This record gives sequence, structure tokens and C-alpha cells, in this order.
Amino acid sequence: MKCINKKLTCCLILITCLLLSGCGQNQYAMKYNRNSPVSAYNFSEGTVNGSVCEGYAADLCVVTGDVSGNNIDTTRAEAALLCDENSSEVLYSKNAFVQLHPASLTKVMTALVALKYGNLDDELVASSNVEITESGATLVGIKPGDKMTLSQALYCLLIPSGNDAAIMIAEHIGGSVESFCDMMNKEAQAIGATGCHFVNPHGLTDEAHYVTAYDIYLIFREAMKYDAFVEVISTPVYTTVYYDREGMPKEYTCENTNYYLNGNKQAPQGVTVIGGKTGTTNAAKSCLVLLSKDTSANPYISVIMKCDERGILYDEMTDMLGLIK
Repeated sequence: MKCINKKLTCCLILITCLLLSGCGQNQYAMKYNRNSPVSAYNFSEGTVNGSVCEGYAADLCVVTGDVSGNNIDTTRAEAALLCDENSSEVLYSKNAFVQLHPASLTKVMTALVALKYGNLDDELVASSNVEITESGATLVGIKPGDKMTLSQALYCLLIPSGNDAAIMIAEHIGGSVESFCDMMNKEAQAIGATGCHFVNPHGLTDEAHYVTAYDIYLIFREAMKYDAFVEVISTPVYTTVYYDREGMPKEYTCENTNYYLNGNKQAPQGVTVIGGKTGTTNAAKSCLVLLSKDTSANPYISVIMKCDERGILYDEMTDMLGLIK
């Protein structure tokens, strides 16, 4: 009996080894770069039954290291990235996998989760948590009991960068800020943004809250799949009416914080900035992610993080956008 058991065990081990080694009718091999930075998108093409299969990240710009441009100056920024979405080519890359404070670039992920799991016509009711007292926090002025639609809240989130709007959205979609942040982190992992971690929906500084420039690229790219997102980020000025707890109307007008949209900065000739998201805190310094198009309407995503000053940020972004042909 013992000999029979040993023979059966040996047979099972042999069969397992054959399966794991790829012996059988369907062989599958996946090549990847072990030495490239940690990313869910380091895989290249594989083979099935001898046929070459396109990598599942074939339509993404995959960063494997720094890419320099002719006389492009990003010395005052910690990280920078320019991706050609039409050709999936990385035109410029600097420290794309360095984990940094994102400031209000966080709100792109907030918007993405809200658009995926909410409805634009949903009615949101503000809790007392919208009364953020942190110094320097940008606020729309939402008060407990105020009501607005998710659509209105997204405009208030992305155009003036309202931190109170971020709380209102998070509590509506997730039930609590903590649960919403869990959703943010799960969504980030699902789209391959593996170098980030979120602990709030607005981007106020926390040591456990960070992203990489490549993560922002992936998150922004995913958000662009929603027409409502692109419409909001491309709006220069927004006016709306929402209601307080007594049902009284409150009119609100805001201007986009993006210098390219509010007329404070011009893009290079032949480049049109469609929209984007700004971010600024003492820890994150000045950050910006943009959607731009060339004269043939081909899209580009660009990111700059932790630049010393806002004016310099736009100078360096303009310099980098000059690579677009």
C-alpha cells in the first residue's frame, strides 16, 4: 500500500511539473523586463501556439526610464512626463516612478471613482465634514445641509479645486471618506497605478498619501474615457445654483485654476491645451496634468510634479509641450 501511494505521489508530481513547464497543447510565454521600474505595464508581447500576441498594454505609453528631449528644461521639477496617446510613445520622462505628494492632482482619482460608481444626477447632501479648517485649503464654501448634484460637485471639485466638494463626493459615493479611499486604492490597482496610495479625496498633505507621475498618467487617461470629465476640465468659467438646508438657492461662480484655460499662459504654436488639473501644497509644491492636442487633433498627456514655483511650472510645461509636432 505504501509503494502504491508513493507511485501515485510521484505521478502527480510529474504531471504537475509538465503542466508548469508548459508541456501540452497550449503554450503561453510572456516576456518582461525584470530590470525596469516596478509597474503593472512592464509586459511586452507573448506567444500562444507559436503566434505572437500583442501585449495587453500595447495602447499605453510604457515608461522604462528617463527620456530626454532636445533642450527641454525641467530642472525645477522633481518629475515630468509627456506621452503621445496616438503613437503610445513616451516623448519625455523624468523620475516618472518617484513617489511624491500629489496635492489636488488627487482629485482626478476622486472624479474617476465618482464617475464610475455614481450618477451625474445624484443629489448630494453635505455633512459637517465639509467644514475643513486646515490653513490654505481651497474651499467652495459648502455648508452642512447644502444640496447639489454630483455633476455640480464635480465642477466644484475640478475647476476651483474645492476640498469641501471632495468630501461631499467621497461621503456620497463611499458612505464615508475611509471607504471611498479604499475604493480609490482598489481602482488605482485595477488600472495598473501600483506606485500610489490615497488616504483622502482632496490631496491635503499626509505622509501615507502619494503618487508617481506615471500613476497620474494612468489615472488621468482612465478618467478621460468619461465625456463628463473632459467637459469639466475644459471649462474656463463655471456658474451654478445649488441649495442650502432650507431650500434657499445659492449662486456660485468659479474660474479654472489652469493658467492655459484662464488666459495667463499660452501653449506653444500648434498645440491646444484642452484641460487638466492643477495641484499646490507646501509639500507637493506646484503640480499639473494636462490633456493637449496637436494640429491633427491627436491627444497628449503631460505631467509635471513638485515644481518650485507656479510660474516656473508653466514655463517648464510649455517647454515640454514644444516636443509635440
